[in-house]
Amino acid sequence: MARLNQLGQPIGEDLPEWSPPPWPPRDVISGNYCRLEPLDVERHAEALFAAYAEDVEGRGWTYLPYGPFATLAAFRDWMCQSCLGDDPLFFAVIDQASDQPAGVASLMRITPASGSIEVGHIHFAPKFQRCPAATEAMFLLMRRAFELGYRRYEWKCDSLNLPSRAAARRLGFSFEGIFRQATIYKGRNRDTAWYAVIDADWPKLRDAFQAWLAPENFDGDGRQRVRLSELMAPLRRLAEKDCPD
Repeated sequence: MARLNQLGQPIGEDLPEWSPPPWPPRDVISGNYCRLEPLDVERHAEALFAAYAEDVEGRGWTYLPYGPFATLAAFRDWMCQSCLGDDPLFFAVIDQASDQPAGVASLMRITPASGSIEVGHIHFAPKFQRCPAATEAMFLLMRRAFELGYRRYEWKCDSLNLPSRAAARRLGFSFEGIFRQATIYKGRNRDTAWYAVIDADWPKLRDAFQAWLAPENFDGDGRQRVRLSELMAPLRRLAEKDCPD
């Protein structure tokens, strides 16, 4: 039942212990399969450019507002202009097995006053996709946000980007709706699909991530015994008109 104010109007719950969380620090976040390092042009650009070059058709760039980049110089220029600030806060995702950068991701639209933060600019090289390290990278960023005290963690994408929407569902995000004609990029319209995890969801999602990432969930050939989507499905808050699993 909704709370009512003195005028009989429904109002949200009081948050007497709420205080804005700190800004995410620019430091390394380590896991078992990967680590996230603050993006550095000199350390990461050349290896990332080479890793992305394996995507010969450029499919990974379709739903990003930039790229593909024809030359390393152009890629470095973009990094210098767009990736070194505090929001978005870019990380290079380092594959622990090879000790090489295999993608980037960022924390962005960082709003401590309301406790909201978004993950975005996610772009993994082909060889890094669909592996435990890629999933762990997403877990590490989500964990960082909630351990800092953020109360809302968002994922947004082009509503036509079905792989991104499926990834959000697999990672436990709940669908919240479509913002029609939300923006324009690369000269075309984007209707934006919104997903989020809130702090009340996090403990069970954390347990599901940890169960999936545990070494015993993988056989001797590295095949998963239990799918993450199976662990996450009962935890998502359901909404109509989401894309199918």
